[in-house]
Amino acid sequence: MRILPPALGLFAVLIPLSGTAANAPPPLAEAIAADMPGLMTTYRDLHANPELSDQEFRTAAVLAAAARKAGFTVTEKVGGTGVVAVLRNGPGPTVLIRTDMDGLPVVEQTGLAFASTRRAVSSAGVESGVMHACGHDTHMTAWIETARQLAARKAQWSGTVVMIGQPAEEVGTGALGMLGAGLYTRFPKPDFALAIHDSASLAAGTVAAAKGWALANVDSVDVLVHGVGGHGAYPQTTKDPIVLGSAIVMRLQTLVSRERDPGDPVVVTVGAFHAGTKHNIIPDEARLQLTVRSYSDETRQGLLDGIARIARGEAIAAGLPDALMPQVTVKDPHTRATWNSPELAQKALDWLTPELGADRVSVSPAVMGGEDFGEYRRADTDHIQSVIFWVGGVPAEKMAAAAAGGAPLPSLHSPFWAPEAEKVIATGAQVLTSTAMRLMQKGG
Repeated sequence: MRILPPALGLFAVLIPLSGTAANAPPPLAEAIAADMPGLMTTYRDLHANPELSDQEFRTAAVLAAAARKAGFTVTEKVGGTGVVAVLRNGPGPTVLIRTDMDGLPVVEQTGLAFASTRRAVSSAGVESGVMHACGHDTHMTAWIETARQLAARKAQWSGTVVMIGQPAEEVGTGALGMLGAGLYTRFPKPDFALAIHDSASLAAGTVAAAKGWALANVDSVDVLVHGVGGHGAYPQTTKDPIVLGSAIVMRLQTLVSRERDPGDPVVVTVGAFHAGTKHNIIPDEARLQLTVRSYSDETRQGLLDGIARIARGEAIAAGLPDALMPQVTVKDPHTRATWNSPELAQKALDWLTPELGADRVSVSPAVMGGEDFGEYRRADTDHIQSVIFWVGGVPAEKMAAAAAGGAPLPSLHSPFWAPEAEKVIATGAQVLTSTAMRLMQKGG
């Protein structure tokens, strides 16, 4: 992999811990607020220097250095660029806290003074701009502050904290990569797993969590439609793959509208249809690219089976022989759905409500986006409970303007996405630190 690197400058972004060994730390929100100037320096540095999936070398070094400074035992290069930081503090449960680290191949257009100008080459060999268009820079900064606050408050909890910096979330391979590299055998296995993700639809400084399904299975499916090409003036001599592909596209819609329970949400989107080269030539193939979203594993398999059945059925109806049946390929890797343990999600929201205020805490619906955080629970569903929190990032004035018919809000992955970072970081750090401490509270 070839990367166009910036200067490293790691240690310029680190800030001191709140409190001292001789003095009890101040209240959590107050301590985070006091750290905010240094945290914003860290955030701007991470934002200006994003790295693509599996290339998070500089980013991982920043997280590792911060965790070591906070007093954690740190192991690097776990599952590629992954970071594992462990803090043992007596008997009690083990809490895993994850942050994702990778940026996206997006040319930033936020207009921020510290906007990314980086370019890099992906593992597929494509050079592009790189941007933290999904807010992983805010996640990492909140993770760093969480490590510091937990270390500063060891007298208030008992147990083990395992904090991980995960690579390659955007391509869906990072969690499985770290698990495959021995995350649960080389390091303490968690009883609970926590994470945050900024939201482009919630007001900055608010927090929400789903109870049950939180994020979806995400599959990419390719359909190669064969035909018999020929002259456009003599269609009777051909088997037109464009007509057949169009029939497949239309029939696929019935997977959602006629084959699935309306109470079990699914998405089948044909995002690309490529065929032909000239006005008067019927081609011999067409290519469809689909994104397929679901929640349960059973529903996912039903959709994938249905796509294959429809493609074959329409080809038979078009008179194609067995040798020219469409080829349906489910691409690897796919991202499996994330489940928030309902009891844990409800407890966490109950704990956070008096701390943050009822107007800042809510239950969120499941969404059709994808996240590989769910793999940490799936590795041992009988033992591990998990929850991922949404932390609102939309500035209040922009949300009000959009509601009044003004400029629409940019989504995650947009080149214009610029969350209100101070509130995301402060709220995220408070949510993670407070929830972890409640789970490891002395005396149960």
